[in-house]
Amino acid sequence: MIEAFESIEATLTAPAAPVADVERALTELGRALDPEISVLSPQNAAVFERALALVVDLPVPAQGPALAQCLWSMAKYAYMSAQPLKGLAPAQLAVELFRRQGSRSMLHKALSMHGALLADVGNLPVAIETYADALETAVGLNDPFAEAAVCNNLGVALIYSAQYEEAIACLERVMALGQGNPELQVVRGAALTNIALARLHLEDYARGLGAAKDAVELLDHPTTTNERLSRALAETLYTRLLLEVDAPQAARERCELAKRFAHESRLERAELEAGMAEGLCEVYSGTVDVGLARLSRWLELARVLKGTLADALIAMVKANEVANRHDAALGYLRELMKHTRQVRQEHALLHHRLHIQQLRQRQAAPVADTEMLLEHRELTLLGKVASQAARREMVKAHVEMLERLAVTAGLRDDPTGLHPYRVGKLAALLAQELGWDEDTVFLLELAARLHDIGKIGIPEQLLLRRRRLTGPEIELAQSHALVGADILAQSNVPHLKMAEEIARFHHERWDGSGYPFGLTYSAIPIAARITALADVFDELAHVRAYDVTRSVRDVLGEIASQRGRQFDPELTDLFVTLVPRLRREYGSLDVYLGQAARESPFIQARSKISSALKYERSD
Repeated sequence: MIEAFESIEATLTAPAAPVADVERALTELGRALDPEISVLSPQNAAVFERALALVVDLPVPAQGPALAQCLWSMAKYAYMSAQPLKGLAPAQLAVELFRRQGSRSMLHKALSMHGALLADVGNLPVAIETYADALETAVGLNDPFAEAAVCNNLGVALIYSAQYEEAIACLERVMALGQGNPELQVVRGAALTNIALARLHLEDYARGLGAAKDAVELLDHPTTTNERLSRALAETLYTRLLLEVDAPQAARERCELAKRFAHESRLERAELEAGMAEGLCEVYSGTVDVGLARLSRWLELARVLKGTLADALIAMVKANEVANRHDAALGYLRELMKHTRQVRQEHALLHHRLHIQQLRQRQAAPVADTEMLLEHRELTLLGKVASQAARREMVKAHVEMLERLAVTAGLRDDPTGLHPYRVGKLAALLAQELGWDEDTVFLLELAARLHDIGKIGIPEQLLLRRRRLTGPEIELAQSHALVGADILAQSNVPHLKMAEEIARFHHERWDGSGYPFGLTYSAIPIAARITALADVFDELAHVRAYDVTRSVRDVLGEIASQRGRQFDPELTDLFVTLVPRLRREYGSLDVYLGQAARESPFIQARSKISSALKYERSD
């Protein structure tokens, strides 16, 4: 293959190669790297590395169907060879080319692959946006196979984002599309497995068991590696759900099947998941020491594999809680917290850096037609013209990825995703009351939207617990303030110092009883004091898992009662007069304060998903 590639490379780099020769070379390269056609091999790995930069930089005349297909093959190769970061560039360019060529049948596939790569590297907001486009395209094709595949992938991404109810809605769409269609049996089995996982997270064990039972029936007699993996995972979830309803004997029977199919798959992930299920079975059955020892061995393997470490730590926390070894459970929870924080913080900074690089590339990119030339000139002017509007657009563009991450982090408390936008706008309006200049008010609005970005570093198992948290668990949850400040401090975006201060200090209280440092009075930065008022008001005025809806009058009364204790007295006085005036002037506070959310690509994608799932097929 190396020799063949050298001929391909010579054709692609020749300054005056005929377009037909270039297309033949690209077709040959695409077939060689497509994991559905050729096997993964060291030779192909070397070709992939050499071809990567070459292919994504081909000039405009070569950007036809052959290049699009080649890039799609390269993206699939990156995904199958566990190199998702390297697959992002070819996947994104493939999407752009298929869209430009009007090839909708390929566009949904390229979008799905791009979404899978984004999810694998932890960029869940943009993965969900990409899947939303793929779903809309698949619905337009009136293709149930395409739609089912996208919905299944989207459901997994939503589970990763802890959006379990939305995930279930996507996965149930798969079930409806595949009803009575034997060709979609495996996809339906995978969807049911994912539904069972979402139900497990929601502690909805009865319906989770129903989904797991149906999944293993649909995945009967697996023959391929992927089918055996799916069956092993379904049996593992079946086991864990049975343990939750106090059926240890039935759980052990399902666990034996999970071990069998995991062994047949020869995949480390499957064997690890089945092994952890076996350890949990032993703990629940009373053989605690044996079960914990088994789980410890699998945990050591997971520390090497990395990708499964979070699952192994969650199992250790659960096992030690069941065994009433709460100190040990807390220790593993702290390790889970550290692991989650490190991984997600690294991902957040990586995706922010890639976003900034894309902005710079768009400004510097050559243009091919009048429309693109105008867009290019506009972007260039945004960087050079010192107008207020241009500066603001540049700042908004630079914080866009961080904003997506902050909104995603907050969805566990506010499924609408509008909370950060309402808090930002309300904080900005309060700053206006103080007489702040327009530029600083604008920066405060953007900064306040990021106040809870640190929640991406807190494990869902902690934030979504239905029981009251213990003291040490509360401390772990409260560390989101420091996590968020660290992310923003390392983002290297000008003008984000205010956002860092807000993230770090918005839970401090005027009387010193807040966290993380117990600051008092004016030692708390004023931007954080302003945001604290807006944040608490919006939380109290909306439904939360731990509370009920309250009237605005009641909420303002509660805030006024915290004047001089939780909140700055002067700011409190301004705030409790500002909010009623806003209601008189604008009517619905939620509509007015949440206007900026309509510009968010992530919020738009969520709306697009909702519309697609409600679409009634003609057949």
